[in-house]
Amino acid sequence: MSAAHVIADDSEALTVAAALAAEFRKDAAERDARRRLPHAELDRLSASGLLAVSVPAESGGADVGAGTLAEIFRLLATADASLAQIPQSHFVYVNVLRRQGTDEQRAFFFGEVLAGKRLGNAQSEAGTRHVQDLRTRLVPRPDGSYVLDGVKHYSTGALFADWIPVLARAEDDTLHVAYVPRDAPGLTVVDDWDGMGQRTTASGTVRLESVPVPAGRVVPHHLTFQGPQLHGAVAQLLHAAIDTGIAAGALAEAVEFVRAKSRPWFESVEEGHATAAEDPLLIQRFGELSIRVRTAEALLREAARTVDAADADLTDDSAAAASIAVATAKVAAAEAAVELGSALFEVAGTRSALDSLGLHRHWRDARTHSLHDPARWKVQHIGRYVLNGTRPPRHGLL
Repeated sequence: MSAAHVIADDSEALTVAAALAAEFRKDAAERDARRRLPHAELDRLSASGLLAVSVPAESGGADVGAGTLAEIFRLLATADASLAQIPQSHFVYVNVLRRQGTDEQRAFFFGEVLAGKRLGNAQSEAGTRHVQDLRTRLVPRPDGSYVLDGVKHYSTGALFADWIPVLARAEDDTLHVAYVPRDAPGLTVVDDWDGMGQRTTASGTVRLESVPVPAGRVVPHHLTFQGPQLHGAVAQLLHAAIDTGIAAGALAEAVEFVRAKSRPWFESVEEGHATAAEDPLLIQRFGELSIRVRTAEALLREAARTVDAADADLTDDSAAAASIAVATAKVAAAEAAVELGSALFEVAGTRSALDSLGLHRHWRDARTHSLHDPARWKVQHIGRYVLNGTRPPRHGLL
């Protein structure tokens, strides 16, 4: 891979993201149908400089705001929800370095990211009591280094990564992130992801067997949650952007299909409407669906503004407001994505259900991605905040 371009500012980042989305859209259905992993497309993403846009300005990055970052993910997801999902953890773990990395760690890893290197993730585990019950352990050695042992699942991005951040607990049970090279001895990435949606994320298994980790590659992530923080808000904002993009992409495909390929219903023809696009019932439904998408987009923008405001003046209150705004956007975006993915067939008609067209990928992607964390708990935290002024918890998923 050639040296990565360095993006200068927010405006350039959005221009590059829009161009890549247009490029990635062309073969999205074919990649999904064949489960052709997007190695070449990710190399294009790395070379474009988009993966480095959150690097701080003092380290040579564009240091874009949350609004720009969310819009990048929304644009990519309108084209290919799998491609948009793959770098989500990359930005989350760049953010961990921004907040808890040492000067030496930031200098090294920000240099890697600016050069186009990708961060994956080895975070979630299966078979534990709950999502934050982690068995992976970071054990110290006499020379000050560590050894990692554990098994991770849903490791989106790991197969394509240069570095894999591993979430693990130390001997005192505190949470740390170990940044491990993809080719580290004892580390194996298994491409065993078989989800019905987001088929090309390769969100499979990472096995860690006595993986050596130098002390300088470990970050004390538990410190993130000892004060007001935006770790969860930023991570969830990107998830909301992906769902919003899926909804917009499904609407765009429905519009294109109805205009070019749908036949009018015979009763509509009898009433004088020559094309499907003139059917007043379809017009009504497209209006309703457009409102759903525009609502999700507006809530996403508002959430991003709230995150940026909190970042400029981080307090318990501003962090809580950001988390609630993001939770609101995430709930609305997930609902819109699932609805639009299904309604596409409702408005486009029988032919749209042909497997060869691949239009079902929007619903499958939406239904799969929206399962990351339950919306019902986000609604609970929103209600508690609005009614009783209760700030949401600092667990990193809000």
